[in-house]
Amino acid sequence: MKKVVAMMLSLVLALGLMAGCGQKDAGTAGGTKTIESLKIAFSPYADADQITTATEPLEALLKAKLLEKGYDVQNIDMTVGTSYTAVGEALSAGSADIGFISGGNYVLFSDDCDVLLTALRYGINKDSDNPADWNDGTIEENTQDMTTYYRSIILAGPSAKGQELLKKVNAGEELTWDDLNSATWSVLAPTSASGYIYPSLWLQEHYGKTIADLDHVVQSDSHSTSLARLATGQAAIANR
Repeated sequence: MKKVVAMMLSLVLALGLMAGCGQKDAGTAGGTKTIESLKIAFSPYADADQITTATEPLEALLKAKLLEKGYDVQNIDMTVGTSYTAVGEALSAGSADIGFISGGNYVLFSDDCDVLLTALRYGINKDSDNPADWNDGTIEENTQDMTTYYRSIILAGPSAKGQELLKKVNAGEELTWDDLNSATWSVLAPTSASGYIYPSLWLQEHYGKTIADLDHVVQSDSHSTSLARLATGQAAIANR
């Protein structure tokens, strides 16, 4: 959740440049503009309860910082969308003033929203195209270097099929399309980069197929749900 909190703190600064947020203000008093409500929607990067808990203390901080900038916000409503697409739709419909969305989601809804803030990520100490390198038993750790690109990993779960595929990968064997197509995949909405777009591009590059061609796919609303399905054996493969 460090990513969400860091983005919210950056938003405190960025909101000082925003005028009105599409809301009708109740007038000014001493140069301060009163805004009845500011609605902020998060894509379900993690479990909704986790995001809500992590961002709850930031409501008071946002109000205080916005007041310093001349905006007296009466109420800040922070919600977590039911899906990545739902947050884009909320921005498009005007039921959310600000949304934390993926790049893929922005492409889909770019006619109806504008970029206020972009985020970078810290890189991690594993950065290999060889999946066996990620399975060496060591824990991935953040580095102090910002990265200019984004990786997706395809995870195998504890189910018999997941372990069958994992054994082949760790042995250096190439997975066939039949190997992958016989497994149940847990995927996110089509606008999720790591949960759908990048795995589809990988399948296209290696097999001439996409997620849409898989025979066994279950839709998940967040990465947390997807991993839970992986852990319980409801899916053999999940995208992260």
